Amino acid sequence: MNDTSNAAGAAPDYPQLLGHPRPLWMLFMTEFWERFAFYSVSWAVALYVVAQFYHGDSAGQGWAGTIFGTYTALIFGTGIFGGYVADKLIGYQRAILIGALVMAAGLFALMVPSKTVFLLGLSLVIVGDGLFKPNISSMVGQLYGRDDPRRDRGFTLFYMGINAGAFIAPLLTGWMAGYFTDTPAQQNYRVVFLAAGIGMLLSLVWFWFGRRQLGAVGRPLPGMEGRGRALLVLVGSLVAVPLVYLLLSSVGTIGLQWLIGLLAVWVSAMLITEAMRHDRIQLDRVWAMLIIFGFNVLFWMFYYQLGSSFNFLAENLVDRNMFGWVFPTSWFQSVSPLTIIVLAPVISLIWAWLQRRRAEPSIPRKFGFGLIFNGLGFLVLMYALKSLIDPHGMIPFWPLAACYALQTVGELCLSPIGLSMVTKLAPPRLVGLAMGGWFLSTAAGGNLSGLLASYIAGKNGMTAASALSGFTFGFWVLVISGAVLLLIAPLVNRLMHGVK
Repeated sequence: MNDTSNAAGAAPDYPQLLGHPRPLWMLFMTEFWERFAFYSVSWAVALYVVAQFYHGDSAGQGWAGTIFGTYTALIFGTGIFGGYVADKLIGYQRAILIGALVMAAGLFALMVPSKTVFLLGLSLVIVGDGLFKPNISSMVGQLYGRDDPRRDRGFTLFYMGINAGAFIAPLLTGWMAGYFTDTPAQQNYRVVFLAAGIGMLLSLVWFWFGRRQLGAVGRPLPGMEGRGRALLVLVGSLVAVPLVYLLLSSVGTIGLQWLIGLLAVWVSAMLITEAMRHDRIQLDRVWAMLIIFGFNVLFWMFYYQLGSSFNFLAENLVDRNMFGWVFPTSWFQSVSPLTIIVLAPVISLIWAWLQRRRAEPSIPRKFGFGLIFNGLGFLVLMYALKSLIDPHGMIPFWPLAACYALQTVGELCLSPIGLSMVTKLAPPRLVGLAMGGWFLSTAAGGNLSGLLASYIAGKNGMTAASALSGFTFGFWVLVISGAVLLLIAPLVNRLMHGVK
């Protein structure tokens, strides 16, 4: 961790705003614009692949789902290297600035209607986000002392920034694509990618001017201040782009899963070795964190169907006609962030109310509830695909919207809590690497989501029968794994040694 006083558990002396350190709100808006850019692309990638490279043929859904899963896996998996670079070479602030610059270049490259340039643009976005994403989350944790009870609530508020950007992105970019060219959005993804690039530039500018609020947090450690290191990381990032391109274009999801597994072993070994230099308590905490990482893989494997099979479900099997107006497919992607914006402060207050009464669920129990709610979303789709199909082979609008909402309740029980957990359980000198490990587990889930989406699509595209089979599988895996985690929660709590 770059701020030594915070590593010892003390809180930096920041001015407070609305009950939290003032820099939290600067990081909130930086993340808002980065997530606006990210989710503008995320809703469009799979649909764009089918429209642009398969001329709308549903046979392209399989490759589109695989590309989305691989892209998702790599964009989270590279966080390991971004966290390590920040910890050991240039500090969190410079890593974020370089990452934002590289991401913006990639987003603008997506506008070129070429498969090669498309994959190159995605590669730039992946490398840049690997430097950006884990390090801004790590700095949120450093704004609080280790035992500050506001930390979880601070991460939940930060998570609202993520989801405010995610809510606006599909609505605004989907509307822009049709409005400015007077044609359906599916024919104008370049407008979407342009808006995403501009959003990323806004994130870069916001952080450039706001980072002075952070003081010592995120700045390079003594001996790392030279700008030559930052230039070296920028050059290294560009050198990494061809490798990421190769992984996107040539390495299958099975091969990528093996690579992610090897990286997970490396990260685990690094964290365990560092913990052994401390004491038994720190080692136990690392083991607890790694157990949670395993369950995190399962959550995101099914959650990330939103960018692939859920999109194709909405496009082809959901009746989107509403009083003579067709609800845009992209707008389904705003249901989850809207649910978070509405419920995040409510759930944050619930955790605070329970904490005052010493009844707040522990971290593993919150994760267990998250898995189960994710599974309940699939249960709604199972019901619709079994009982609500009309004579035209379509299901109503509401089951997919309800699925998104239920999954989002699960996400609120799991994702912001996971970010906070890493900053509390990781060895102080490797918080950035541990945050990269958290995102690596998310990457593993994202990659597996591509495998599942490709299976659901089959050779000729999604059918009601293939969707029902895949979603039934998701329900049972999620509910059973959630129940298992609830059962072993006392063991995981003991390994945490009092961390709440």
